[in-house]
Amino acid sequence: MIINKVNEVKITENIKVGNGKMFLIAGPCVIESEDLVNEVAAKMKEITDKLGIQYVFKASFDKANRSSISSFRGPGIEKGLEILSRVKEKYGVALATDIHEPWHCKVAAEVIDLLQIPAFLSRQTDLLIAAGETGKAVNIKKGQFLAPWDMKNVVKKFEEIGNKNIMLCERGASFGYNNLVVDMRGLLEMRKFGYPVVFDATHSVQIPGGQGETSGGNSVYVYPLARAALAVGVDGIFAEVHPDPSVAKSDGPNMLKLEDVENILKHLLKYDELTKGY
Repeated sequence: MIINKVNEVKITENIKVGNGKMFLIAGPCVIESEDLVNEVAAKMKEITDKLGIQYVFKASFDKANRSSISSFRGPGIEKGLEILSRVKEKYGVALATDIHEPWHCKVAAEVIDLLQIPAFLSRQTDLLIAAGETGKAVNIKKGQFLAPWDMKNVVKKFEEIGNKNIMLCERGASFGYNNLVVDMRGLLEMRKFGYPVVFDATHSVQIPGGQGETSGGNSVYVYPLARAALAVGVDGIFAEVHPDPSVAKSDGPNMLKLEDVENILKHLLKYDELTKGY
């Protein structure tokens, strides 16, 4: 076995990840409307069921870290969680969403299966502890400013409170101004900590602040970088998808088009199987 064993993470009773076939976290960046999240959730559930991929639907109720004060942020926590709850009930999907403040954690945990720590907040101890104390699975995005081995200190914060139901997520490292790069060695370095590692294939091709008041991106690199990450041996892929990225209210330039997702996943599964030999 080339790839080291990691702790199995329980997202729901039916979704347990680590040491096996790739799983997927995917959805629109932000809840633009209930119609949009329904469209994406329905199609993604259909595709992942067909391909036998464990799936978690992701959408944010608030994007608190937008480049501009005038940028769309979402419906807010109360309305957003109501919408996500209906999506969960209607399509039977597990849910992931970003949390930005410690008080969000307990409220979100009533609906959300996988709490997500944004990369900019990956060292905020109060937020990490509050998320860990819910007992929910937590996906911690590595800050663009952190080395892979620096995430060991983040892991220790969760271990100190007894929550080992965590995973780490790579979303690129700052490389000069307005640019990100991915060091595939970092995926292996983080996996040495004993927890599943997810590769965020869409934010990794972002150009932070590259359009002045919004971030740019180059989605042409999403598929090849996801292939490379699976060849290294990551446990899951994170991707933001939209029916029409050109009109998305957040992160459009680096999103996948919904109609392209099935074909991309079919190819990614081949790389995953080759690496893991299942």
